[in-house]
Amino acid sequence: MRSIRTRLTIAWTTATIGTLFLFSVTLLAVRREMALRALVDKVQVEADRVVSTIDVARKTGPEPVVAQNDPLAGPTVGARLQAFLGLLEGYVLMQDSTGYDIYASPAVQALSTSDRDLFSNAARRSTPGPTTTRVALFNDDVRLATREVTLSATARYRVYFALSSADISLTPPALVGTMLVITPFLLLLSIAFAYVIAGRAFRPIDRIIDQVEAITDGRSLHRRLAIGAAGEELARLSATLNAFIERIEISFGALRRFTADASHELKTPLAVMRADVERAISPHASDIERAEALEEALQQLTRMADLVDSLLTLARADEGRFDLFREPIELGPLTREVIETARLLGEEAGLTIDVPQLDNAEVLGDLTRLRQLFLNLVTNAIKYTPRGGSVEITVVREATLVRVAVKDTGIGIAAADLPYVFERFWRADRVRSRATERGGFGLGLAISQWIAQAHGGTLEVQSRLGRGSTFTVTLPLAGAPGSGMTGEYQSVVNTADGAADLHGMLTPD
Repeated sequence: MRSIRTRLTIAWTTATIGTLFLFSVTLLAVRREMALRALVDKVQVEADRVVSTIDVARKTGPEPVVAQNDPLAGPTVGARLQAFLGLLEGYVLMQDSTGYDIYASPAVQALSTSDRDLFSNAARRSTPGPTTTRVALFNDDVRLATREVTLSATARYRVYFALSSADISLTPPALVGTMLVITPFLLLLSIAFAYVIAGRAFRPIDRIIDQVEAITDGRSLHRRLAIGAAGEELARLSATLNAFIERIEISFGALRRFTADASHELKTPLAVMRADVERAISPHASDIERAEALEEALQQLTRMADLVDSLLTLARADEGRFDLFREPIELGPLTREVIETARLLGEEAGLTIDVPQLDNAEVLGDLTRLRQLFLNLVTNAIKYTPRGGSVEITVVREATLVRVAVKDTGIGIAAADLPYVFERFWRADRVRSRATERGGFGLGLAISQWIAQAHGGTLEVQSRLGRGSTFTVTLPLAGAPGSGMTGEYQSVVNTADGAADLHGMLTPD
């Protein structure tokens, strides 16, 4: 496969050859046209010279036109005028008023009978004046000018003068020879010039290729391409590649963290399950110890199943394969159901559940997923609020949207940790979260954010360390822009993926 440099060189050379050919053809055509115009001008000048010669002969000598001794023969020019006219080049023909040829130059006499008839007939049809007539003979192509001469009051004659255009060649040998000599040197110069220019133009691209090859080893994603002054296009290309490499670096980092966190989350329950199974199959274990070991192994297995289910949910969401069943939903009944669950959980945790405002609103969404979203936020608030605190749930309807806020008086989140709240496997209380009652996978808020975005809304957080947190869900009202549907219901259930599976609906963070 030829390189772009070679292809540009070939294209440049081909264009040069084509341009040179068109220039040559145009030059030859223009040169021939100029030569024809010069020939026409010369014919007119020589025709005037013939008239002047006849006038001089008439004034300085005997009668220019004399009768012949033969009574059957017509008149002819005198010997002195014939001598004058014989000195002129080209075709000279003189006729009387009846169209009888009284003089024909040696060039006219040398024509064949058919060509002489063609010349004579064309001369008779021409009109005196500055115009020139083209006469196409069998053996020649001439330009003819006509003049009218008055030698006496009763004697009027016509004089015709013509020159051949045979000497005007479409491809003059001198010009063709010069072009044949110069063309090879022009081609070589064009090839060399194109190759050098293409090389200089692609030198910055070669540097970009070298830099990208050095980065794509997977260990140098922190490096970036140098944006030089090679041109606006290459600068844009370098900036685009830098942005692309940055996204790849972020993706690689997220993938490494995801793999490490998932492995770490699976490592502990697997180790516990192994120990429980070994204890259950031990010959020295009692029936009670075996039952306890199997029960603990089952708990760890359930924990792992919840983790895998959450990961599968996020993976399908990332690939766009997790469809939702959207229908009109009244948030009033749904939030009351969530509030009842929150009061049951809050009573056990010693918390107060407040509902200062509960507006009803209709949204278009998946009932199961919206319930999962609100329950995730409520359980998180209860989980991270100490005994004696409170959780506040509000639903506020506005012109085109509805806001559902869950506010707690819990431990809060540090400002430095807020940008990472919705990242997968992230936990603000990393030290105690895995081993205490606050244990979780760090996937609940990631799933909650995906549910909110899948419904055309947002999930935002405001928090201060030791002061509590507020998570706010914003959803468009049914029929509003961004609600995802207007008019009839839309069902986008993906039965093959089992989107109706509700297992793991509560995903603690």
